[in-house]
Amino acid sequence: MAPDPVIIERVNGLASKIRRSVLERSRAANVGHIGSSLSVVEIMATLWGGLMREAGTNRPDRDRFVLCKGHAALALYAAMHHGGIMSAETLATYCADGTHLGVHPEACLEGIDVATGSLGQGLSVACGLAHGLRLRRSPARVFALLSDAECNEGQVWEAAQFAAHHGLSHLTAIIDLNGSQALGPTREVLNLGPMAARWEAFGWEAVEVDGHDTAGLAEILAPRGVGKPRVVVARTVLGKGVKYMEGQVAWHYLSMTAAQFDEAISGLEAA
Repeated sequence: MAPDPVIIERVNGLASKIRRSVLERSRAANVGHIGSSLSVVEIMATLWGGLMREAGTNRPDRDRFVLCKGHAALALYAAMHHGGIMSAETLATYCADGTHLGVHPEACLEGIDVATGSLGQGLSVACGLAHGLRLRRSPARVFALLSDAECNEGQVWEAAQFAAHHGLSHLTAIIDLNGSQALGPTREVLNLGPMAARWEAFGWEAVEVDGHDTAGLAEILAPRGVGKPRVVVARTVLGKGVKYMEGQVAWHYLSMTAAQFDEAISGLEAA
């Protein structure tokens, strides 16, 4: 069933706010990982804009979210803020002295269940959460957001086998397929294409989507019947929304100058 256009309009508005906040807080803290955060904005907006049930609460049957690619935490913080879970005052402490808002998420922060950052480990934790929830007969779903380069890690595929063997149908992995990693294009560092076919070979249901199409994401990520674990291969663009960053590997790490920040904000306002 196609998602409600009113909901999609709200999610698109949320995505615009998240993207701007990523730029503003990154500039204020003079911290990089901007490109990786911008590529997942629409995914974050779709999940935290109402698709996940009771997200950010402590209720036992809340849906869980694991940011396996922990270096995109700024997009998560912005989504939590604009989703009504985190205050503006807390978001403003990003990477400041004494804050809980670091470059990678920490479980001491309310609304975050799992500390992540060591690539390759997040899906294993998500599998454990999903398996435990099923043993409790909980209706909760688990979403794990991975980077495409993270799939270079062998532990990802061990977890994939575990999920398929146990039929964890309430587990959804989302691959941020932006084609870039710290050392260059993923296809040159270690080519894992075609990504969907690899997951299918491990016993998952695999679907592909434009990772910046919130309507497509909402439709694919909606609840479904019991079956296999599902992986959503989301085709994205590193640095999406900032023309001089888009597809440029350097923006995996770089921070912005004042002039670059002004250009980025002007581009968002003109879009």
